[in-house]
Amino acid sequence: MNPHSLNTPRLQNFPLKNQSNFFLKIGYVFKQPELLQEALTHRSFGYPHNERLEFLGDSALNCAVSALLFKQFPLLPEGNLSRLRANLVNQHALFELASVLRLGDLIRLGEGERKSGGHYRPSILANTLEALIGAIYLEGGFLEVENFVNNLYKPLLQNLDLETLGKDPKTMLQEYLQSRKAALPEYTVIATSGEAHRQKFKVECVIPKLNIRTIGEGTSRRRAEQDAAKQAYELIIHS
Repeated sequence: MNPHSLNTPRLQNFPLKNQSNFFLKIGYVFKQPELLQEALTHRSFGYPHNERLEFLGDSALNCAVSALLFKQFPLLPEGNLSRLRANLVNQHALFELASVLRLGDLIRLGEGERKSGGHYRPSILANTLEALIGAIYLEGGFLEVENFVNNLYKPLLQNLDLETLGKDPKTMLQEYLQSRKAALPEYTVIATSGEAHRQKFKVECVIPKLNIRTIGEGTSRRRAEQDAAKQAYELIIHS
């Protein structure tokens, strides 16, 4: 008997649209639909919700990513591996990965969270991805978690620049300018659009000394700043 079922009442089969497509996308087929349903249920919807699975998935994810990096980069020292792992499992990274899987379309939310745009909230999407990993671990074991994580992170690792070790564009730009004793860039929000829960921001990044001006876009001010900083950094290193 699955030990998870001892503490959790059995739920009705989860009416997931395009179920086979979702299973194909994640590379795993759930045999217990109630476990998948719990993983995709936010606490605002009711009980059982996904917080316990999130707790489990967080640990399984960290272990799987650690093993992946250990095998992928045999010459990388421990400190660099730790920083790289932290960058790959933070909320922003998990939100981006959850968005690729379109988990926002599947999460069950209470009415209040749904109306306030919870389907697109980074914290909710990141936590749901961890809960999904926890559910895979409970049903399929750690080997299935490793398979899922390896496939999920493969595109990120293919485009990884080890010289930056996962540093975000704003940090790289700042370190570059500081190393040359140049003034730090100035970031200014120049436009916002969209509804409150799905706003888009435009941010201008200006580096007067280098005569650089870029405009970044994103669903938050932070992301727009990162986009602008990335463009500015690429202009500098390719000039």
